[in-house]
Amino acid sequence: MTTPAGSGSGFGSVSWWGLSPAVDLQAESPPVDPDLQADTEHGTPDLSVLLLGSTDGRHLLRTLARAALWPQRRFQFYVLENNLEAVARHMLIFSLALEDPEKMGLQEKSETFLEMWGNALLRPPVAAFVRAQADRLAHLVPEPDRLAEQLPWLNLGALKFRERDALEAVFRFWAGGEKGPEAFPMSRLWDSRLRHYLGSRYDARRGVSDWDLHMKLHDRGARVIHTREFRRWRDTGVAFELRDSSAYHVPNRTLASGRLLSHRGERIAARGYWGDIATGPFVAFGIEADDESLLRTSNGQPVKTAGEITLHNVTEVFREITAWWRPRAAQGDPEQVRGDGDGSPEPAGPALESFTVHFLSLGSAQTLHHKSCYKGRFQLLYVACGMVHLLSPELGACVAPRGRLIVELAQYLVDLRQEQLQGFSTKVGELAQTAGFAPHPGAKPSETLARFYKAGDSGSGCMDLTVEPGTPPP
Repeated sequence: MTTPAGSGSGFGSVSWWGLSPAVDLQAESPPVDPDLQADTEHGTPDLSVLLLGSTDGRHLLRTLARAALWPQRRFQFYVLENNLEAVARHMLIFSLALEDPEKMGLQEKSETFLEMWGNALLRPPVAAFVRAQADRLAHLVPEPDRLAEQLPWLNLGALKFRERDALEAVFRFWAGGEKGPEAFPMSRLWDSRLRHYLGSRYDARRGVSDWDLHMKLHDRGARVIHTREFRRWRDTGVAFELRDSSAYHVPNRTLASGRLLSHRGERIAARGYWGDIATGPFVAFGIEADDESLLRTSNGQPVKTAGEITLHNVTEVFREITAWWRPRAAQGDPEQVRGDGDGSPEPAGPALESFTVHFLSLGSAQTLHHKSCYKGRFQLLYVACGMVHLLSPELGACVAPRGRLIVELAQYLVDLRQEQLQGFSTKVGELAQTAGFAPHPGAKPSETLARFYKAGDSGSGCMDLTVEPGTPPP
């Protein structure tokens, strides 16, 4: 596909951030049915969610941050990606989000997240944190017992042995197994992708950037993205400049991925940057906010940029997760506090048992229904726009009766024209219907997400569709 902006390949073949704002998955799930969902051992209802291509964990983080607003549930997140680098980034992001507040303050944690998640170049302190965490994870992945002890929220049991070996190799590369910036020359790779994308319009890239921003992203609802920050990201890959620009010079290895290329008739593996160079990481946390004052305008212009809103939203998410992580221990609940060797209390917060992230084997979407443990298991299925082709009756069989389906639309893919966006939405509806879903009648209109529910079930006639998704109970 060719567009006025260039080759039409701006989003790339690897997705590093989402194209829709973070949502609370608990608000999107069907109401709790105690008779069906209550765990007999703990007496706490389970919420099992299958996510295809969630890429950056934003929905999981948002769900955990909002968990205190809902009746207590145990979350079982099943994540399926199409590359192991995305799995590794999930693990790195959650390791950061759950970092002990005494070791890393809230502001430092939020800034570190923004940089390693959305910047092509890092400051040396952030790069050092990535190397340290990657080295730690590289030693934990091949040792299941230590992994379960130190990261009890993580389950890699569904990955194949060769996938675990490849995952370990990814972490070792991040940790500096190949020394020097030439192992991953990010600035040169970014410029090469940009030249290929824009072609003959490379010399007019600033004009192309302004056109994509004002005529596409702004018109589609992302008006808070500022011209200056969008231009900077398009030129250098640095979306969030929280310090002086000269501080960003270390390549962000977490954005590296492998790809098979054809060279002189042979297929060779090459490491490079094959991700987004068109839209940017501003949509996930930067265009919506619970605090409406962040979105107000003055003389028709937003008073806050997408970068500022992203930092505020991420900070609030981490603040709420920290407060929810060990709430009873903070209140001195004796059931949630156990003593250590010297008699001082040690928190044993409920969150250690309240959620688990299960990573599924790559390419297993069409075979999950063959396993009885997955058939009819999930109350909610999330499918990213890059994984819509996997939506099928076989995948629909994994969703429980009265379950819900959320599909990310391509609203913020700047390479797509309006008629192509409409065609994509129509195709999503057709695939969902084929998979056994029907449009959700109680869902509020959205241009970024399409919502469906499991149709044709015996209990669907009495299904409660009166509560709009996104609204916690009073």
